[in-house]
Amino acid sequence: MATVLSVSGSPSASSRTNRLLRHLDQRLTAQGHDVVPLDVRTIPAEALLGADFRHPAIVAATELFARADGVVIGTPVYKAAYSGVLKALLDLLPQYALGGKTVLPLATGGTTAHVLAIDYALRPVLSSMGAGHIVQGWFTLDKDIAVHDDGSLTVADAATEALAQVVDQFSLALGSRPLLAAAS
Repeated sequence: MATVLSVSGSPSASSRTNRLLRHLDQRLTAQGHDVVPLDVRTIPAEALLGADFRHPAIVAATELFARADGVVIGTPVYKAAYSGVLKALLDLLPQYALGGKTVLPLATGGTTAHVLAIDYALRPVLSSMGAGHIVQGWFTLDKDIAVHDDGSLTVADAATEALAQVVDQFSLALGSRPLLAAAS
């Protein structure tokens, strides 16, 4: 069993990105991983924007990255790049905070014009932070993620299949065999 840090880089409490990550966390948990969620938006703005490396929330986030075997990084795409709040956190982490870790990059956005944001914006940063293995990421269109009044989530069938594949690939890369029937 691996410890997975699941990082939501969305600035919005009601974001599809955040809800999708928490949905995928369930699949990883069903596969035997210990999943720790981190919503970057909950870190005080003064710590992020003031680059306060000693702020208790930044210290705690740094410790979460250090303890994780693998990291899922999810972000909405804005102007063909990952979110500013995610950038602010990544800038405050140690240079090699992802050293030797397996990383799964995920992104959401309104149009397929942003599909390459993972490879051209996010992947180079994750690599520069020492990620040991960055598995194939996935971009999900906002229209494929439906949030219902009761808070439940529905993901379009094609996106569900693709996400299951990348999550299972990530799980395998962490060194455990995913339960194929788990959390479908």
